[in-house]
Amino acid sequence: MTFQMTTRLRRLRQHPTLRTLVRETELNLQDLVLPLFIKGKEGSKKPIASMPGHYQIPINLLEKEIEEVVALGITSVLLFGIPAHKDACGSDSYSDEGIVQTAIRQIRKSHPNLLIISDVCFCEYTDHGHCGVITERAGKMDVHNDKTLDLLVKQAVSHARAGADVVAPSGMMDGMVRAIRGGLDAAGFCNIPILSYSVKYNSCMYGPFRQAAEGAPSFGDRSSHQMDPANALEALREVQLDVDEGADMLMVKPAHSYLDVIYRVKQAHPYVPLGAYHTSGEFCMIKAAAEKGWVDEKKAALEILNGIKRAGADFIITYFAKDFARW
Repeated sequence: MTFQMTTRLRRLRQHPTLRTLVRETELNLQDLVLPLFIKGKEGSKKPIASMPGHYQIPINLLEKEIEEVVALGITSVLLFGIPAHKDACGSDSYSDEGIVQTAIRQIRKSHPNLLIISDVCFCEYTDHGHCGVITERAGKMDVHNDKTLDLLVKQAVSHARAGADVVAPSGMMDGMVRAIRGGLDAAGFCNIPILSYSVKYNSCMYGPFRQAAEGAPSFGDRSSHQMDPANALEALREVQLDVDEGADMLMVKPAHSYLDVIYRVKQAHPYVPLGAYHTSGEFCMIKAAAEKGWVDEKKAALEILNGIKRAGADFIITYFAKDFARW
């Protein structure tokens, strides 16, 4: 009896060079984007209890943090800001002296080659914790889509003016890509690309993030503008709308539980760069299981991140970026 070729290859994969030659999916550090949470101008790093290894970082310690990030070989960061002042319209988010704008300028000055992606939304900045301007309709409170668009434009332009390389609107407002593209172009930032959270599900996997960013809604939920986890074809419609409006890059969030959606989106738009957000909830599940000794953290994280890449993601936003770099 002769061995099948695949059996021979499996045995020979014990050789590290051959394993690399025949591997179908290659996950590199440059594929990963590290989220950072910026809070306050002075003070110490505040650990995020549900996200081991992550912190709310004050401006005075941001330089030290970025030096560590760069030393590890991480090339891209995604910034979230937690302002000292919150109000109904999230005014700190579009202030040139806002927390994220200040952080962007500091990073840009000392590390000009680090790719800075800025989150463009309102949940961290509003006193009600929702993703836009709240209005009352038929006795119910809801996000006003069109009024929110005007403020998203102001926020994106402000981030670009501070030095962001990429703006990433995450609120799932209808028409947000078209509005932001028009606003950036009118302000002279026609070369700033838009990474749109085109497919963002109304998921339970954002809980630790909402603690970290202090952006949990004070009432209701976000089901009016985020997607039903049971739907997949809807994702293709959302993506097509954003592509038509001028999105330069697309994103699926969460990632781990939506590999089929990542695959469908990539198949439908193979030439548009696709990101996937491995969320805080997906991250902390692995961390918690590893602490219990139920899984090997490194093996579990690498298997899942490889699965996300294999499904079609060109890059992954993940809280495992530092761990991956050390591994």
